[in-house]
Amino acid sequence: MAIHKLSSRKVETASPGKYEDGGGLRLVVSNSGARKWVLRYTLRGKRREMGLGGFPDVGLSDARSKAADFRAMATNGVDPITARRVAPKKVPDFTSCAAQYIRAHRRSWKNSKHARQWVSTLKTYARPVIGNTQVDEIGTDDILKILTPLWTTKTETAKRIQGRIENILDFAAARKYQAPINHARWRGHLDKLLPKPSRVRTVTHHPAMPYTDLPKFMDTLRENDSISAQALRFLILTAARTGEVLNATWDEVDIDSCVWAIPAARMKTRREHRVPLCDEAVSILTNLPRVAGNPYLFPGSRHGRPLSNMALLQLMRGMGYGVDGSKGPYVPHGFRSSFRDWSGEVSSFPRDVAEMALAHVIDNKVEAAYRRGDLFQKRAKLMDAWANYLLVRNASSKIVTLAH
Repeated sequence: MAIHKLSSRKVETASPGKYEDGGGLRLVVSNSGARKWVLRYTLRGKRREMGLGGFPDVGLSDARSKAADFRAMATNGVDPITARRVAPKKVPDFTSCAAQYIRAHRRSWKNSKHARQWVSTLKTYARPVIGNTQVDEIGTDDILKILTPLWTTKTETAKRIQGRIENILDFAAARKYQAPINHARWRGHLDKLLPKPSRVRTVTHHPAMPYTDLPKFMDTLRENDSISAQALRFLILTAARTGEVLNATWDEVDIDSCVWAIPAARMKTRREHRVPLCDEAVSILTNLPRVAGNPYLFPGSRHGRPLSNMALLQLMRGMGYGVDGSKGPYVPHGFRSSFRDWSGEVSSFPRDVAEMALAHVIDNKVEAAYRRGDLFQKRAKLMDAWANYLLVRNASSKIVTLAH
């Protein structure tokens, strides 16, 4: 088929009519003198036409170039009209892609604090380096520029940032913004360039009050009738996490059965956790005030809200504990460690019962697969023994083995 039949002169001076350039490219001149390009092609036995633009905006050489590209598509079974309608996907910068990822996943995160941490760490450390960079242009050097200054000084923060960037770039690859090569990938990539976090990280545990000091501490708490003091007593008696206690609601508690069932959505392990309540814990709940319109066991000053996350820490600071406290650096979360030390050193309950009481994840996957029960009855006896220990005055001078 002959092509390139038209000349530039002919295109400019042609009178109304249709003029073939060859290969399906045609110049159409209207009675008014307007000129436009049309490409005729055959796809799967059907004849189709598509416009390529008007002259002089689209010149002869541009029309021929477009016609050649679209003919090639048709030859390969692709409809040029359909392909042109699908605009190429714009590659977002890292900040925009991170926002898309967070919107897509934040409903699956356990709380709003987790979402805020995602945003704040990326905003502080990643955005200044790669925030305005298209995700398909981010390389290993960019990732190392973010992580290297933090890796030995703020190892835990750096590892979280690495994981978050890796997730975002995986998301970008899934959306076809970039090739599936992830320059923030740890396994098989960054682990060859950076030392293992466990080799450089200094683990700092929450300061825990010695369990021998707890009976006296509990005596002091009983003299305080504030909601914060009752919440802290309940936390110690149940060995629960601070957030689990502060966000506990009345519909989670069955006082008659002495059971507090924490739903999976509020648990770190994402599994429901039943907590056996000793008599002292039940007594605390029975004497708590019920506030209309507030579903929480330990209501805060704001309508319909629980005590703030800082309430228990502020209570202990007022008692002389915490950072630079005259009585010790102890914090609320440390009472879980106090309980674990007591259960291991004083009681004779099996280790698994204590670990289950703390709702710890079983590290051994095979063991976890076969562990179906929650050892509730054994845990109930353990928590009763723990309460008995806490309620005995001067217990520090009487360390006895408690049978199970």
